[in-house]
Amino acid sequence: MADQIPPDTKRGQERQRGGTSGKVADFRYKRPSRSKGRKAPQRDNAARPNGAAPRPQSPPSSPQRARRQAYAALDLGTNNCRLLIARPSGENFTVIDAFSRVVRLGEGLAASGRLSDEAMERTLAALHVCAEKLRRRHVHLARSVATEACRRASNGAEFIERVQRETGIMLDIISAQEEARLAVLGCHVLLEDGAGPAVIFDIGGGSTELVLVEPSGAVPRILDWMSVPWGVVSLTDTVTGSDDNKEERLDRYKRMRQTVLDSFKPFAERIREFAKGPDPIRLLGTSGTVTTLASLHLELPQYDRQAVDGLIVNSSDMREISVKLSHMSGPERRQLPCIGDDRANLVVAGCAILESILDIWPSQTLGVADRGIREGILRSLMAADADGDRSRAALQRMREQDV
Repeated sequence: MADQIPPDTKRGQERQRGGTSGKVADFRYKRPSRSKGRKAPQRDNAARPNGAAPRPQSPPSSPQRARRQAYAALDLGTNNCRLLIARPSGENFTVIDAFSRVVRLGEGLAASGRLSDEAMERTLAALHVCAEKLRRRHVHLARSVATEACRRASNGAEFIERVQRETGIMLDIISAQEEARLAVLGCHVLLEDGAGPAVIFDIGGGSTELVLVEPSGAVPRILDWMSVPWGVVSLTDTVTGSDDNKEERLDRYKRMRQTVLDSFKPFAERIREFAKGPDPIRLLGTSGTVTTLASLHLELPQYDRQAVDGLIVNSSDMREISVKLSHMSGPERRQLPCIGDDRANLVVAGCAILESILDIWPSQTLGVADRGIREGILRSLMAADADGDRSRAALQRMREQDV
């Protein structure tokens, strides 16, 4: 993985059955909410847009025109289909259109090894909406990625081809390593200030990525990473059990915790020494699990991104909420604000994964990010486009000097 924001040219498809790991050398994205006494993180300057330079044999452009260009990022996960369309705005960007829909693409994948017809139809319906938004917004550059469900499914590549035929969207099945890199790129600015290493994690629908980072300029340097094929959908579908009584619910939760802990053991061993340093341990999570639990912690009547994104909470409070949810029945969870029908059956698996992460990286606090892969893609696209404009401007100047 790169230590700085590179042009986003990495492509490829990776079939993955077990864990993967390896060492590796208008709503505006405003300053996040902070708990009292916490310092806000430094603004991320790495994706600062520059005015588009004159292009050879083209009408001259201006910084104002460049800032009006729209960029798009589409993330097709195991459970959700999400789209962001944004324009550069100062050091960050302003979202001009967005879309999110629960499609459950990975439903039944754990048992069959294939994407079901029903899941593909639901997903195609959502992607048609995305395609129309891309056309209507006249997007300048876009990148669309698919993650664990398409990586694991035997018919994943076939589905990607169908998506292109029917919607025009070219999905890239990215590797677990690229998924982890983009998640870090999208949310690292929310890490608490401090020296020493930190862990950024992304609990998805079909996999969970853990990334050990340390401060290093505009973007933290990635020291180690791991991806396991346990997300809220895959873990729910694999570790089955009855919801009829508390004893059976707790037994299932215990088995979920053990399944995830066993998968995390190699990573836990590798990062053990990093946790013994003199600096406080920092932890940042980007996922529906952590944002949902943060909403419950704040007792919000409905989800509020501005209240949640960038929040710092005590890890013990998140554990307490996780334990309470594991005791509750499905109908009881559905009655809670910010959970509802979509998350009621999946949030327990997310709690099991979160508690396992807290076991291996026992931070006293937990940072919460409502941003990740899509934001990482947008920053990559904008940075790469700005670099390209600078290169073309330099080439044009050289040509003019030769005349």
